[in-house]
Amino acid sequence: MAVRKFKPTTPGQRHKIIGTFHEITARVPEKSLVYGKKSSGGRNNEGKMTMRYIGGGHRKMIRLVDFKRNKDGVPAVVKTIEYDPNRSARIALLFYADGEKRYIIAPNGLQVGSTLMSGVEAAPEIGNALPLQNIPVGTVIHNIELRPGQGAALVRSAGNFAQLTSREGKYCVIKLPSGEVRQILSTCKATIGSVGNSDHGLEKSGKAGRTRWFGRRPRNRGVVMNPVDHPMGGGEGRASGGHPRSRKGLYAKGLKTRAPKKQSSKYIIERRKK
Repeated sequence: MAVRKFKPTTPGQRHKIIGTFHEITARVPEKSLVYGKKSSGGRNNEGKMTMRYIGGGHRKMIRLVDFKRNKDGVPAVVKTIEYDPNRSARIALLFYADGEKRYIIAPNGLQVGSTLMSGVEAAPEIGNALPLQNIPVGTVIHNIELRPGQGAALVRSAGNFAQLTSREGKYCVIKLPSGEVRQILSTCKATIGSVGNSDHGLEKSGKAGRTRWFGRRPRNRGVVMNPVDHPMGGGEGRASGGHPRSRKGLYAKGLKTRAPKKQSSKYIIERRKK
């Protein structure tokens, strides 16, 4: 994965940096695994705007991605690597030996023609999904389940990876991309390797219009509003004092919002870095 820069022929091209898409092998998705995505524009069932800064954007199709990887013991061949407009990572189309087709998140280094497997018997190789208890300590992983059979919930975006650091009884200790170290049941599944498209973080839109294509409308800051519109609005000139607050007056940037008696806190060994 690499990125492209452009000659500054226009102000938008001057700062534009996008991916090369060289790893993508198919332009049209598998028809049996897609359906239309309805855009809300940030409105609820009464037509009232309940989420600001949403609207417009290109039409999208939802790709049904298999996060459970529950087809154990059946080998699958990677047919294509495809673009998915709904996520930062690329997706891979698998053809299973029994004829079924499924999409998965494409890990770094996955090639078309590779054979993948999931289950207890699977080898700890890139793209294979197996329980944490069968993965060697120190292995780089992604697509991690929090509950057995629930489906992957952690480490799914482009370039991310976690590491299996140790085992403690029926739990495995995982270091997550945020820096958090937590315990996860050994029977939960994870996929070997890191998520592909690792240069996604280097991309730049180059112009406001490209952000609109993604369905994001302009977002204006609270300090430039009037006092009637925002707690941080008003003042003479470019005044912006006081603690950052949300539109409803709640503290932002620094206030702890995690419930102190949250049930899952006992599994967290070390909190994420601020």
